Amino acid sequence: MIGRLFGSLSQKVPSLLYRVSQVMKPQVVFVLGGPGAGKGTQCSKIVESYKYTHLSAGDLLREERNREGSEFGQLIANYIKEGKIVPVEITINLLRKAMEETMQKDEKKFRFLIDGFPRNEDNLQGWNRVMDGKADVKFVLFFDCSNEVCINRCLERGKSSGRTDDNRESLEKRIQTYLQSTRPIIDLYEKQGKVCTIDASRSVDEVFADVKAILDKED
Repeated sequence: MIGRLFGSLSQKVPSLLYRVSQVMKPQVVFVLGGPGAGKGTQCSKIVESYKYTHLSAGDLLREERNREGSEFGQLIANYIKEGKIVPVEITINLLRKAMEETMQKDEKKFRFLIDGFPRNEDNLQGWNRVMDGKADVKFVLFFDCSNEVCINRCLERGKSSGRTDDNRESLEKRIQTYLQSTRPIIDLYEKQGKVCTIDASRSVDEVFADVKAILDKED
């Protein structure tokens, strides 16, 4: 079934990266951390100060889930509700489409923050398989935060976010999924010397000061 989904999605995504990459490959920073670690907040601040486009894997999946007529909407909804990771083919093609559309509108917008991806080994293998030679992963921004702080932040966010997964039951499932599936990916990149770890338990401004120091050095 997933193979059919991949084929269907691929047909819908124009292969602009092949053409755009002749000028500049997308430069990617993966942004990882537990639910509620502040990834989205920090990405918004990075976009304000630096020439990055923020792509949230979770937001793209939720948009696709809610899009009228989406053939993947119910499947995505079921995975999100259970705190499980959506099949990689769906997520990567949504990310690829978003990058292609951004670069088609403005070829100078080739730097991307990809938030909440890759979330497991399947994600990483899928990315390497689909995007090898088409995008350069520069490094990983890892927002490190305790499970309890993450849960409390998400519960507070849930009072106004309208997100169906900002409840304790879903959050505990998501935390377990993160620990079992995403942390090993962070460890893998760390062995490659490509992880910048930030203590995300502090205030937004304190965290962003560390982010700025990292990005200024990378530039």
